[in-house]
Amino acid sequence: MPSDLGLNVGSDRVYVYDTTLRDGAQQAAITFSAKDKIRILERFDEFGMDYVEGGWPGSNPKDLEFFRQAKRLQLRNARHVAFGSTRRPGAQVAEDKNIKCLLEAGTPVVTVFGKTWDLHVREALGCSLEENLAMIGDTISYLKERVGEVLFDAEHFFDGYKANPDYAIKTLQVASEAGAHWLVLCDTNGGALTHELSEILISVREALPAARLGIHTHDDAGLAVANALEAVRLGARQVQGTVNGYGERCGNANLCTVIPALKLKMGYRCLTEDGLTGLTSLSHFVSEMANKSHNPSYPYVGANAFAHKGGVHVSAILKNRQTYEHVEPEEVGNARRVIVSELAGRSNLEYLFQERSLGLKRDDPEVKELLDQIKEMENQGYHFEAAEASFELMALKAVGAFPGFFTFEGFRVGVEKRPGVTSSAEATVKVRVGERLLHTAAEGDGPVNALDIALRKALEGVYPALRKIKLVDYKVRVLDGKDGTATKVRVLIESRDETGSWSTIGVSENIIEASWQALADSLEYGLWRRYQLESQQKSS
Repeated sequence: MPSDLGLNVGSDRVYVYDTTLRDGAQQAAITFSAKDKIRILERFDEFGMDYVEGGWPGSNPKDLEFFRQAKRLQLRNARHVAFGSTRRPGAQVAEDKNIKCLLEAGTPVVTVFGKTWDLHVREALGCSLEENLAMIGDTISYLKERVGEVLFDAEHFFDGYKANPDYAIKTLQVASEAGAHWLVLCDTNGGALTHELSEILISVREALPAARLGIHTHDDAGLAVANALEAVRLGARQVQGTVNGYGERCGNANLCTVIPALKLKMGYRCLTEDGLTGLTSLSHFVSEMANKSHNPSYPYVGANAFAHKGGVHVSAILKNRQTYEHVEPEEVGNARRVIVSELAGRSNLEYLFQERSLGLKRDDPEVKELLDQIKEMENQGYHFEAAEASFELMALKAVGAFPGFFTFEGFRVGVEKRPGVTSSAEATVKVRVGERLLHTAAEGDGPVNALDIALRKALEGVYPALRKIKLVDYKVRVLDGKDGTATKVRVLIESRDETGSWSTIGVSENIIEASWQALADSLEYGLWRRYQLESQQKSS
């Protein structure tokens, strides 16, 4: 745990303060249960966060239960933080319900926010500027005597400074004199431009040269990360933010962008030496806990962060990866991707063949034939950059490197609908495994579900591993509506087993045919993954 509370402001050590469980949970459509919050807190501690803000004790029964459970945890790296406001106007701090809840939470750190914008003091709190200063001083000095570490979040500080700089600075001075270990400057509305933030930070540093400053930025102007990094450059040594940038309105500074920028670009010390390699998996973990799709365009940790599509780009990275990559993807736990599409060149295929040890070179005739096939299929509506498993199957089959788990012989699908009765579907599937013809039928909620059940029913006796493969997403897109109901559709299926996930594709004027293509590819690829894994285990 951080122990150098007498931090030298010139130090190159930056402390990371995560508020995903409080500020991040305020994003629309994100809700964490108490159990979720415990799991995330433990994962953040393992990752090496310095501070993890758990929420506002007493605000609701869920957070009460979370703080009760969190007391039992033995955290190794993170200091758990309870968050709340200064005492109410006119109240005694010792009698304030919010202050009591902060102390009952039993955390080693407490963060209190207070008003620094005179507009908020007069109109939101409805009290005098002097009373607001007393509220800040009383609360921090009271908590300082009872808690190991107290932080002051200077709410709306940059708007407050622009409106009344003397008063905004005075709130910081009062908090510092009362014993706050950190003064955190908050761009609560997220509207500060970077040059404004720089000028204000310089003024704050001049007024409080020995203060330990933190920065808390929101992304309403698209500058949360830039502003956080600029604040560090100008002396702030604590950065507050959230994983994946979750947060109210447009979100908070994305720590998955801030942290690697601090370590890899700016040379600051934060987290542990090898902590950065777990960044991508942490980002995915939080997305799963928030029940949100992971944004492939996230810097550093997104699926597209190190993806290369243009043939010229791929040709260049084969010679020197620095040509189109600003950091090594492995440094942040990510991986390089080469995408196959209508823009692909032979370099794309050469890279993929090297990666899969297929032994083909860019000038081999099979490569040209495969490239031509890909471009023609993309012209028909296939989209291999969204379905790399289907591409890999096609490439393996084209070069004779695929073992072949089953052969399609035919299927039939029927749907019945009668008034007042829920519709039902039945599918009959014929596939061949070696010399055996397997013929099965099954009912399902719809035609695709019936096909899935029937195909698995036919194959699971031969391949029990199929029981571990789950279809987790199914998408249909109309490619061109000019032909009405006869238009082509593209079906994308995402599947998952205990080792990971993959996507497959089908295209046809018939939605059932397109679905079958994607479904059959999905199961074949899942079997191929397991075949590879077993082969590796045998060879080792």
